Amino acid sequence: MKTEQLTHLPAVIAAGVVLAVSLFAPLAHAVEPAKQSPPPGPIQTGKGHHFACTDYSGKKVFIVNTDGKVEWEYATGSCNDLWVLPNGNLLFNTGTGVQEVTRDKKVVFDYKGSPFKRAVKQKDGTTKQVEGPSEIYACQRLANGNTFIGECNTGRLLEVTPDGKIVKEVRLLPEGKDGGHGYIRNARRLANGNYLVTHYGEQAVREYDAQGKRVREIPATGGTHSAIRLPNGNTLISCGDLPGGHRVFEVDAGGKTVWEVKDDELPGISLKFMAGLQRLPNGNTVISNWLGHGQFGKGPHLIELTPDKKVVWTFSDHQTMKTISSVQFLDVPGDVIKGEVMH
Repeated sequence: MKTEQLTHLPAVIAAGVVLAVSLFAPLAHAVEPAKQSPPPGPIQTGKGHHFACTDYSGKKVFIVNTDGKVEWEYATGSCNDLWVLPNGNLLFNTGTGVQEVTRDKKVVFDYKGSPFKRAVKQKDGTTKQVEGPSEIYACQRLANGNTFIGECNTGRLLEVTPDGKIVKEVRLLPEGKDGGHGYIRNARRLANGNYLVTHYGEQAVREYDAQGKRVREIPATGGTHSAIRLPNGNTLISCGDLPGGHRVFEVDAGGKTVWEVKDDELPGISLKFMAGLQRLPNGNTVISNWLGHGQFGKGPHLIELTPDKKVVWTFSDHQTMKTISSVQFLDVPGDVIKGEVMH
């Protein structure tokens, strides 16, 4: 071998080493173990339940089995209230209407919110008259086969026949007045013919007689979402996330608070916006912990409490659902049309 060839040999070898390192470096990097995110917690704690629920932000209704798995779902609007009827159909609101849907997903009842005009502020500071359907967040199937509906913006309490005809109207607001997004949330027609209505923005639960005259008011600091008249005459109320909210409380006929659970009372559980409710035959209370307003994933969706506020069940499926706003247990006895399900 010539002298100049030997002279350049170390440089050639060095270049080959550099090339080999550069070729195999990506492979060495690829085999490094990836950083793993912590595994999600259990979907349920405690004994599972068979239940139906609404996902307001996900715009779906679900039926979930006792293992916590979805067995049926239906895409809808901003659903906030639902009932599983004795025939197996689901009755629920859609944000601006109410539908009844069979298990094979056939719509058999479909009511659209009444059109109304409202002034909407524009970017340039002016206002423009816009017409659209009233928001609807409350519905209920009555014993006569008609459907009770609470229209939020128009402030109307309606009774609608199966073919969509309005046979009764009670106005809580003057015709043409817009109550706004927070005027009515949950509403129920009571066994005595009166109406129990939650006024979120006005932070009050009001009972009206059959003609719409106010006969009782229960203050509900925090923005009331749902209210249930219990068989003993007490009223169970949930409050949202306005100041003083994050709570569920029960008052007697005289307005005295006889039971309450607040945000800081359940170890390891943060109460956000308290929405739908159900009082079970065993005395336990099921609450919907609505996780909207920037709270996605920051708590269980559903919580079951004993009368002494012991948590016996939670449900948290943050992969499938966002904000559960209403729940009905299907593994407890009772006919919803006869008022036997306190929901």
